[in-house]
Amino acid sequence: MRDAAKHPVSMTSYVDKGIKPTVNYEAFHHLTFWVGNAKQAAAYYVTNFGFGYIGYQGLETGHRDVASHVVGKGEVAFMFQSALRPGNKEMTEFLGQHGDGVKNVAFAVDDARECYRLAVAKGAKPVREPWVESDEHGEVVMATICVYGDTDHTFVQKNGYKGLFLPNFISTGALTALNDVLPVVPVDFIDHCVSNQPESEMLPVTEKYEQMLGFHRFWSVDDKDIHTEYSSLRSIVMAEWNEKVKMPINEPAKGLRKSQIDEYIEFYGGPGIQHIALRTSNIIEAVGNMKKRGAEFLYTPKAYYDDLRERLKHSKVTISEDLDMLEKLHILVDFDDQGYLLQIFTKPLEDRPTVFLEFIQRHNHQGFGAGNFGQLFKAIEREQALRGNL
Repeated sequence: MRDAAKHPVSMTSYVDKGIKPTVNYEAFHHLTFWVGNAKQAAAYYVTNFGFGYIGYQGLETGHRDVASHVVGKGEVAFMFQSALRPGNKEMTEFLGQHGDGVKNVAFAVDDARECYRLAVAKGAKPVREPWVESDEHGEVVMATICVYGDTDHTFVQKNGYKGLFLPNFISTGALTALNDVLPVVPVDFIDHCVSNQPESEMLPVTEKYEQMLGFHRFWSVDDKDIHTEYSSLRSIVMAEWNEKVKMPINEPAKGLRKSQIDEYIEFYGGPGIQHIALRTSNIIEAVGNMKKRGAEFLYTPKAYYDDLRERLKHSKVTISEDLDMLEKLHILVDFDDQGYLLQIFTKPLEDRPTVFLEFIQRHNHQGFGAGNFGQLFKAIEREQALRGNL
């Protein structure tokens, strides 16, 4: 069996973007999580990952059905929502099926109405037609569609909106004292957002992103190279024209045992967002400080770093960071002749082994850590074994 940590991995990068669309995607705007207790979920991300508290909607703001707590750092914004009243069938069914999970991945765009029109005309499921929110800071146009499963996308057109997040959110000052005393975590923006699909569903979903949203293939790997003794995956990264929004789409491939993607599908109850990669300019500081705050990350054995040092002796690339510190913090390194990236993955963020975070620092390297996939799979398989799910 090929071990991706020791041998070059065959990847495909794509240069054909297709026809330039008439609309522009500018960035990820925010992710919405549906959770059992939004206030406590927001507090967890502030405490463990150094997010700041951005805004709130709920009973005090005239929102009688759903409470929303927004936290973030840099350009990252996570909104946690919970039902306020009994009998909210949609949210109750979502949580019963999936547990806490990502309901919506929102994109900042230049024309939300046109994005919605084009997507629906090409087969996307309409969720909410374009609407306008406004307050003293300006107005925002939004519209929502569904491409697959229970995961939606909202187009957000800011129109120069001057508020911190979106209209009609208030700042409560909650949890701010924590970040005055706990170590700072440098995070800049969402690098990519990964979804898991059941076997044989990856290609149909990538085709939907191509047809409905005008995305193109950016990068891919397959199970011939990305596997361990027990499990493997296939992955295609979809990107919009500007390549500021990247959505890797994964599916499992047949293996001797259950892969981490199979485990996700089983415990999430279908396809959905598996992890969110957050870009940082200083991963050593970020990870060191998150560990002081209580965040838990996957373990990487010493043999990985022994092999890494040997491979770097034959590489044109020089790693600027202290390898001993990378080893101490269990940060992974992937590289080619042009540059390298540093990455690390948290353990699952809730009791179901579903959603987790990745932290990534890039040095002239636009890949997704394919050289580390084998090591990542082994780390996850160790955790699966502890859960009795391998």
